[in-house]
Amino acid sequence: MQAWARELGFSQIGVAGVDLSSAEPGLLQWLAQGLHGEMHYMQAHGLKRARPAELVPGTVSVITARMDYLPRTAEDGWQAVEWDRLKRPEEGIVSIYARGRDYHKVLRNRLQKLAERIAQEIGPFGHRAFTDSAPVLEAELASRSGQGWRGKHTLVLSREAGSMFFLGEIYVDFALEPTAAVTAHCGSCSSCIDACPTGAIIAPHKVDARRCISYLTIEHAGSIPEELRPLMANRIYGCDDCQLACPWNKFAQPSVLPDFDARAGLAGTQLVHFLAWDEATFLRVTEGSPIRRIGHARWLRNVAVALGNAWRETGRPELRAALQSRADHPDPVVAEHVAWALAQRA
Repeated sequence: MQAWARELGFSQIGVAGVDLSSAEPGLLQWLAQGLHGEMHYMQAHGLKRARPAELVPGTVSVITARMDYLPRTAEDGWQAVEWDRLKRPEEGIVSIYARGRDYHKVLRNRLQKLAERIAQEIGPFGHRAFTDSAPVLEAELASRSGQGWRGKHTLVLSREAGSMFFLGEIYVDFALEPTAAVTAHCGSCSSCIDACPTGAIIAPHKVDARRCISYLTIEHAGSIPEELRPLMANRIYGCDDCQLACPWNKFAQPSVLPDFDARAGLAGTQLVHFLAWDEATFLRVTEGSPIRRIGHARWLRNVAVALGNAWRETGRPELRAALQSRADHPDPVVAEHVAWALAQRA
């Protein structure tokens, strides 16, 4: 099965059982504390997230898959390259995973092909494939099946691949021998906690989504809390800081697929260019991209915050002019963030 998976672009597969009961108390506590913010879907399905056989009746085992997503052009020192982007306040930073094709589509299609290949060998079987698309405890299943261990930033870490990979699962209705879990190797390191711009990693293995820049720029729909806006700097979609700081990511592997190569215009582009996109341009450039799901207005909101931070830092008049061009935007959330941005420098 590993060979079939590699032919489809996966880096590793494993197998987990369906008894995740030991993870339920932690999930319930995290939800009870409201650390999931406005991600109401995290709570909507109750404990189905930790009970695979309730989500998909008949599930006996879970096949887990890892797919590396660094662009094929990534070289040694890619982390330093990304840190340098953050030193250029007028450049808009899109998280690495979102610069290429929507991973949901890539993984789901290839997981289905893997299931079909297995069926050729053993005959038809019941299954459902998931990629960050249903109430599934992906990181828990991945760590139990040997894909890696849970880092202090809550992401799965591999000694061979760092954390720069996507996860997917196939719930199946027949028994497979579980693969062994691996031991944790974070030790006393706190690099991810120290690097988080907004202090969202409030304790080892515990993230307050409400402070996380990825959450604020992608999942959060309304006004971004003003005290967090300066901390977002020039990040406009997602945030990679906890991964950039992680020593294990020196072992991150480039993808074997072209799907995750950066699209033209999504890396190294100036914020004023992003703010000038009308909705038609936004939809055209983000077709097949995970960015499209946030919509044009939320995109402009994020860019306005970043431009406000750049305007405060550089005082360049063209940044102010770009913001003024959006000052009367019909969306009140966009208009409010533009007004805030313009007020960052007298």
